[in-house]
Amino acid sequence: MFHHVVLMAFTADADQAFLDRVEAFADEIRRTARNLDRYEFRRNIASRSEGLDWAVFGSFASSADHDAYQVSDAHQRMKAYMTPFIARIVVCDIDEDLG
Repeated sequence: MFHHVVLMAFTADADQAFLDRVEAFADEIRRTARNLDRYEFRRNIASRSEGLDWAVFGSFASSADHDAYQVSDAHQRMKAYMTPFIARIVVCDIDEDLG
């Protein structure tokens, strides 16, 4: 299993319409990504989030499935839409197959 976690802080321009659009992209990815176990866009409720108040997390059957998601049309459009609203970002990838 391959896990992809993205923690983000958004600019003040990230309003409810922005959040709704990102959720629509997430829904498209849930419908179209190959060998996807779970994909979520959620508020980070950790008290130690250091301002990284939003997260995208996905679990894929393999690193190859994650790689396919990274270059997919839906993910590329999601990234292009979100980038102007991202003030800070941290990415964590975990490949369980690597031990």
